[in-house]
Amino acid sequence: MIYKRLNGIEKDWSRITLGCWQIAPSGGWGDICSPKDADRVVRTALDHGITAFDTAEGYGDGESERRLGKALGSHKDSAIIISKIWPDAELTLKAYQRCLDCSLMALGRDYVDLYLIHWPGNYFNNRDQSSRLAEIMNTLKKNGKATKVGLSNFKSRDLTLFGNDLKIFSMNEVPYSLLDRAYEGDTLNQCKNASIPYMAFSPTAQGLLAKPMSLEDLKMPTRQGHFLYQSAIYPHAKKVWEIVRNIAKELGRKPVEVALAWVLARENIFTAIVGTRKKEQVSEFAKSAELKLSPGQLQRLTTASDQFSVVKKEH
Repeated sequence: MIYKRLNGIEKDWSRITLGCWQIAPSGGWGDICSPKDADRVVRTALDHGITAFDTAEGYGDGESERRLGKALGSHKDSAIIISKIWPDAELTLKAYQRCLDCSLMALGRDYVDLYLIHWPGNYFNNRDQSSRLAEIMNTLKKNGKATKVGLSNFKSRDLTLFGNDLKIFSMNEVPYSLLDRAYEGDTLNQCKNASIPYMAFSPTAQGLLAKPMSLEDLKMPTRQGHFLYQSAIYPHAKKVWEIVRNIAKELGRKPVEVALAWVLARENIFTAIVGTRKKEQVSEFAKSAELKLSPGQLQRLTTASDQFSVVKKEH
């Protein structure tokens, strides 16, 4: 495993972060991960050198946080834990403190390393709301219940509303993969200028770039509602998957490693978040942090991604 450090968090952060949405019941992934399986996934991640774990109050109504806290056991304090608040909370310090306290109780810790706003939605669509949000999040940081604070799914227009307050945030968690580069362009430039790196979630496009999709896989609610799996787009996405698979064969590696290695080589990517409910998959994607693709391989993948982006815009 390869590690980096985020300024202000005095812990080694693995280039692969375990995503903990799937380890709890949810509308997107169903109730198919037992507490025992969740425990195995987290412990396997630790065994493979993964030190960072991404969860949220909205993942299974806190069940992801509870399962994560229990599974980390004696590693709870040394691990990096990222959690998120849903943006429909009343925009007051008291309400935000209450939500964070609930997350901390579920996790069994007295602080999180990084606390994010899960979505901007329509909750922070003017300067006053954004300023108030920044003030509240900064207070949580000063109170010591969150070492650092950040954003998730915030685009250029959302970032602009913060003005100078943008500097209090340390991360932006965004979807990013060969099949989804919506957070490039103005958003990427603003984050780079503010020294805000990306946590890339869904780096394998919900598994599409990791393995062949079975009918059962395609029936998952979170995939059925995703644009990549719609009939007009899916065949073109599979062409990118073929390039990933071919390069994996050339290297004698798993496709998931190739898809992740490309993401980790991209500009402003601090870590890639990979979720699973199967401990066997952890050992596969954990190796991707150390895979270095050749310039030619990177270019083949980027070209395929560029071509897909053109098709996607046409639809």
